[in-house]
Amino acid sequence: MEYGLIGAKLGHSYSKIIHEAVCGYSYELHPLPTEEEAHAFMQAKAFKAINVTIPYKKLVIPYCDEVEPRAAAIGAVNTVVNRDGKLYGYNTDYTGFAYLARCHGVKFAGAVVLVLGTGGTHNTTSAVARDKGAAKVLTVSRHPDPEKGELSYAEAVSSGAQIVINTTPAGMYPNNGSCLLDLHAFPKLETVLDCVYNPFRTELLLRAEELGVPAYCGFEMLVAQAVYAAEHFTGQKLPEAVIADTHRKLKRDLSNVAIIGMPGCGKSTIGRALAKTLGKTYVDLDEVIEKNTGMPIPDIFAREGEASFRKYESQAVAEISKQTRQVISCGGGVVKRPENLRALHQNGVVLFIDRPVEALAVGGSRPLSSSMEALRTMEAQRRPLYRAAADAVVPNTGTLEDALRAAMEALDEIFDS
Repeated sequence: MEYGLIGAKLGHSYSKIIHEAVCGYSYELHPLPTEEEAHAFMQAKAFKAINVTIPYKKLVIPYCDEVEPRAAAIGAVNTVVNRDGKLYGYNTDYTGFAYLARCHGVKFAGAVVLVLGTGGTHNTTSAVARDKGAAKVLTVSRHPDPEKGELSYAEAVSSGAQIVINTTPAGMYPNNGSCLLDLHAFPKLETVLDCVYNPFRTELLLRAEELGVPAYCGFEMLVAQAVYAAEHFTGQKLPEAVIADTHRKLKRDLSNVAIIGMPGCGKSTIGRALAKTLGKTYVDLDEVIEKNTGMPIPDIFAREGEASFRKYESQAVAEISKQTRQVISCGGGVVKRPENLRALHQNGVVLFIDRPVEALAVGGSRPLSSSMEALRTMEAQRRPLYRAAADAVVPNTGTLEDALRAAMEALDEIFDS
């Protein structure tokens, strides 16, 4: 292997696509499930340069002939370069996290900073906060060590934290939706940074956004540290603009686009065209429900009622939303359950296809669209929900080409802003 990543589990990693997008070299994901395998790999030195992730950022240090002072002080190495048989260790997580904070104007100076977790990333982010002048950097753990000054999550509530940094795997794929902290208990909160990068918006970040608190995802940090690692790999300085450009392009490429709107508004037709244009996989949520249940949608309503259908729908949304690079056409009532919208927003954006109620189809395979009167009543109830859930509204009053153009313009504005 020339270039690549080692770690215990790498199924969720984006490092390969980032490195190959930035520098064009071949980059391998090389999982090493056990410490014995990790030790053997490091002893063999059969690589030009590697990145290191959980849980081996400390394990690799003794194998390095030289470790940069910052990495040694933090006690974690995430980049190792082999130069003529000698191994050199670096920590580009530090510079990656510092970039994330700097480019969003996060002010550590004089702030009370709460760091969730006690692993290697805790050490890295804490070092950045201290170096940037934080007044206090407090550590929170589910199993706190009082001798180290660590706080429990209950004790953290009275910390007066202004900045929260998550370095735990809470909310990370495949355990999307989990969160250890109630942000309502932090009235002085100014910023939330989550080092988790999959999904793009963890439950922690969604909660922060609901409170109007600026919240930033670890994917940007991941791209930044990869660019800084690539500089060590190649010995070439890269323009810092590469980070923002790569982050924007990859996030747009990886993000899902969820399509919502009234039954018969054109979600499926526009969704298929949009998926083809974007090079993403098209997913019809109703088809997923029918596959999961073994029943057509009308039969579910007839046999079990709407409540059961909504349960199956939420299960399908939770399942599908964990994946990436999809255009997801949702049923008209998906907005009736808040948990559906949270799931859809974790890895993507939501577009509301807005078509006049008079132009909607009546009846057919849609159990709740039996008449125009029923459609009017439903539209009046759901329109506020569609608008609240959507990142953008796409009018569908003309041709398919018009609607597709409007959808692409909306996505351009969302991802380029």
